[in-house]
Amino acid sequence: DENWLEVQARAQRANAWFTKEHIEIAVKNIATEFLEPKKLETWVKKYLLPTHIKTVGIVMAGNIPLVGFHDLLCGFVSGHNIHIKVSSKDEVLIKHVISKLIEWEPSVAEQVNIFDMIKGCNAYIATGSNNTARYFEQYFGKYPHIIRSNRTSVALLDGTETDEQLHALAGDIFLYFGLGCRNVTQINVPNGYDFKRLLDIFSSHDDIILHHKYKHNYDYYLAIYLLNKVPYLTNDSILLVENLVPFSAVSVLHYSYYNDKNKLIGSLQNNNDIQCIVGNGFVPFGMAQVPSLSDYADGVDTMVFFCSL
Repeated sequence: DENWLEVQARAQRANAWFTKEHIEIAVKNIATEFLEPKKLETWVKKYLLPTHIKTVGIVMAGNIPLVGFHDLLCGFVSGHNIHIKVSSKDEVLIKHVISKLIEWEPSVAEQVNIFDMIKGCNAYIATGSNNTARYFEQYFGKYPHIIRSNRTSVALLDGTETDEQLHALAGDIFLYFGLGCRNVTQINVPNGYDFKRLLDIFSSHDDIILHHKYKHNYDYYLAIYLLNKVPYLTNDSILLVENLVPFSAVSVLHYSYYNDKNKLIGSLQNNNDIQCIVGNGFVPFGMAQVPSLSDYADGVDTMVFFCSL
């Protein structure tokens, strides 16, 4: 409706990384994966909901649209009182969702509230960078808590992938400009891998370079690599650089070669920086940014946390 279109426009003005397309994708995924009645009922039956109501503070991230919604949903379903500190990067959308809940069911206003600063709670969930996580540990360490820091996702390729799978992988890389913890920022490939086919398929996302902030990143890192004589591959919309580090900058995709696939899998599964692995036998190509209700951030079951208070 007109109100929702205006909210999307305000969210885009507040955060240039939030495009109308990305907001719509985030909302569609929430509607189909989190709010479909049968999925919700099946999910919640796994938990013994608490009978003692506590107050839980949630410090939300704002790297992609409505990224804090799952924490809100878990808190709401558990019945606890929720005190939320929204991210300035995603303030418009989260506030709109909560205002809609209150409009449809006024009693929600007694359970869910937004504060500029949250204190005096019985427990806390806080999501931020590695740096802010250290401060969260100091502030909330003496209370029951979940504290999340930087994470990213990787893909494991073996050279047998179809064009359809590689097109889906491109979505895992380019969606939300790669800013989500479930975005693929590094691909692991066998020795001798031919990148030409991959770059040709990635060209289907060439229009991403028209986004001014993305292009600024691309130009900046291209200049850095040229000045430092770092070898790179490009199709003029993304830079591929060999690097063992899974984290990469916006507009950059790291790649790493492997000899022993099983050894690599063990290494990736034991790496606490990795949110999910995309590939055959793991998260399907194209599904990294379509988490289910039970795909908890950092692998920590948020509902178990709420239900144990």
